[in-house]
Amino acid sequence: MKPSTRKRLSRGVLYAIFVLAVVAVVLVADGEAIRTNFLDLDVAAETFPGLITIAAKNTVVYTVIAFAGGLLLGLVLALMKLSPVGPYRWAATAYIELFRGLPALLVIFGFAFAVPIAFEWRPPGGSTGAGLIGLIIVSAAYIAETIRAGIEAVPKGQVEAARSLGMRPSWTMVSVVLPQAFRIVTPPLTNELVIIIKDTSLLFIAGMALGDRELTTFARDAVSSQANATPLVMAALMYLVITLPLTQLVAKLERHNKRGR
Repeated sequence: MKPSTRKRLSRGVLYAIFVLAVVAVVLVADGEAIRTNFLDLDVAAETFPGLITIAAKNTVVYTVIAFAGGLLLGLVLALMKLSPVGPYRWAATAYIELFRGLPALLVIFGFAFAVPIAFEWRPPGGSTGAGLIGLIIVSAAYIAETIRAGIEAVPKGQVEAARSLGMRPSWTMVSVVLPQAFRIVTPPLTNELVIIIKDTSLLFIAGMALGDRELTTFARDAVSSQANATPLVMAALMYLVITLPLTQLVAKLERHNKRGR
């Protein structure tokens, strides 16, 4: 048997296995129960307006705040970790390792309840603001490592060339290194943005007013009031509407970077 024929047969077998698996799932599943409990159009109609105007809007707003704050703090941490000054490096390393090692849910809970009690501090934005601060703190630790890797990936020759022209180290970093580093790390930073979108669902632990609910909390409350899981399915679809374009953007950027190399 020719190798090309064997390859076609193997591919045909894999397709057949996939089709059989899909058919088996369809036959085993209880279609009526799924429709009643997860795809109830009446429940969807009652949930839909608020899902967009409140939940999806808040999810996007929280994501923008957490990503912007994490990016700014992460840049500072990355520069500190690359600093020739020892205490700066040690402080940045300790921060990054600590908050990368702790669950985001635990950090959000700490900033929402433990920190205000310990320091008699009222966070801006109330409990939701405290939860966002926790999310910023965690995301900054991951973003810092991403930016640090991007800075170190910039060819050393470009730094040497800039300094040979009389540029100060600080201006070399701002005008030469950072622009190239951000081009390198744009795909992983976009991935981090997608992760933050999903991590906004953890803000429920801080407690939220009705108008502050994000997608997961909104859907969970709707499930309790409607005694039906359709709102969860709708929230899942809304997450996909938000995240799929970003994941496609990541793939496009990675292809562009490969062609550039």
